[in-house]
Amino acid sequence: MKRLLLLCLFTINSYAVDEAVSNESSSPASQKNFQVGVLYWSMNIPGQVAMKKGLEAQADIINQAAEKDNLPKVNLVPYVAGDGEAGIDRQIQQMHELIDKKVDIIIAQPTDNAALAKPLLAANKANIPVVAYDQYISRGQLAAYVTSNNYQAGFLNGEYMAAHFDDDYIIKLVLVEYPYVSSTVTRINGFLDALDKYQQSYEIIANYEAVEPVSGQKAGQQMLKDFPKKGDIDAVFTVNDGGGLNVVEELAKAGREEIFVATIDGDPESVENIKNKRLTRIDSAQFCGPLGAEAMRLAYEILQGHPVPAHSEVPTFPITQETLSTYPGWMGPIPNQFTKPWQSDDKTWFGVMNIVEEQ
Repeated sequence: MKRLLLLCLFTINSYAVDEAVSNESSSPASQKNFQVGVLYWSMNIPGQVAMKKGLEAQADIINQAAEKDNLPKVNLVPYVAGDGEAGIDRQIQQMHELIDKKVDIIIAQPTDNAALAKPLLAANKANIPVVAYDQYISRGQLAAYVTSNNYQAGFLNGEYMAAHFDDDYIIKLVLVEYPYVSSTVTRINGFLDALDKYQQSYEIIANYEAVEPVSGQKAGQQMLKDFPKKGDIDAVFTVNDGGGLNVVEELAKAGREEIFVATIDGDPESVENIKNKRLTRIDSAQFCGPLGAEAMRLAYEILQGHPVPAHSEVPTFPITQETLSTYPGWMGPIPNQFTKPWQSDDKTWFGVMNIVEEQ
């Protein structure tokens, strides 16, 4: 069946960050600072921590320029949702609280594509623009949506895997997925589309769910129970390092070094696994810092009344043994281009933003 690329596709007081990033009193009296509500997902997933750092660094850059040009600054009003079902429920409450505060704009990293639909509709009714980053929100009107090129990330994984197995060999493949947010679903689609494009035979022998360390450890342990013998599994694709790193850890402890692991995010620990040839063969890295920074930049453009793309994507970088020396890390800067040293119909990787939809 043809897979479709999806394009749309702590109690609050204890988890709210009380201090704004900028101090309103430092602005000229004639200027009204913008109040920017920010909803972060998890501080247990390192890539998301890097996105937060990029967003807040960009806020500092904006405020430095605003000071010089006598323009309004931004005051961040940030919240962290936390993981799991409790985090989903908490983020819904947090977004309603920001609406009640009448902030000028909301930047949201959704914990779940559907969960923030009603709060987004409430923000639309209150005329508060919302910028979503990393994940989409399934209903309502977004002022802008920016994410990593998740389809590209999955596709690069599949392309690289196909280049390392004979076409007629049927790969015994395990998927570690998370079907609740757009980014991880899109990564699966890209990965499987690449295997199909390069006519690589495969059989999906099991599916597990994991997106953070606890679920990753459980998935790895269950995988070993289900497939205890070497040769039972040829390859594992994990949709992120948040869960995937613990899958690799469990497999490594069991001595299952024969398994070809492909993953996504670019966590430094995963990069070390590639360097040391420890199961992980490719990790399509997000540029987490630039992604967070772009969300903040778009929000400020919107606040100033400037047009921005409705949907844009930050490129992802394929980290392998062959490309380690070219990879700059999560915080960038994004390289211009390089030639892929493996079989590919598109030999050149370009570090450019992908504008999916204009306003």
